[in-house]
Amino acid sequence: MKYMLLIHMNTEIWDTLSEADRQEVFQGHTDFIDLITKSGELLSTEPLCAPSHTTTVRIRNNTPAITDGPYLETKEYFCGYYLIDCDTKPRALALATMIPDAKYTAIEVRPLMTPTAPAL
Repeated sequence: MKYMLLIHMNTEIWDTLSEADRQEVFQGHTDFIDLITKSGELLSTEPLCAPSHTTTVRIRNNTPAITDGPYLETKEYFCGYYLIDCDTKPRALALATMIPDAKYTAIEVRPLMTPTAPAL
């Protein structure tokens, strides 16, 4: 089963971390990528730029409305993901606990829609 592990960032928390804590998070990602690459569970992973680089596109009355910035102004935002393929949901949850950001913010574990996955 494929799962997306969505990493959320809270800039108020991140801004209070020491440089050593930040380096620990970065090294934790390197170690985690190595682990799930070796296990064959990693499909892809990418970090995202900060919300200040976002453009939001909407169609209203058949007219595009394009605005700079994220859809919602929040303290937490989606900052990256791991797309994994593992045997069970408990394994996906166990992997999510290994993502270093979980120590400071949230990791959302969401199955991908497939013929055997839960419906909308």
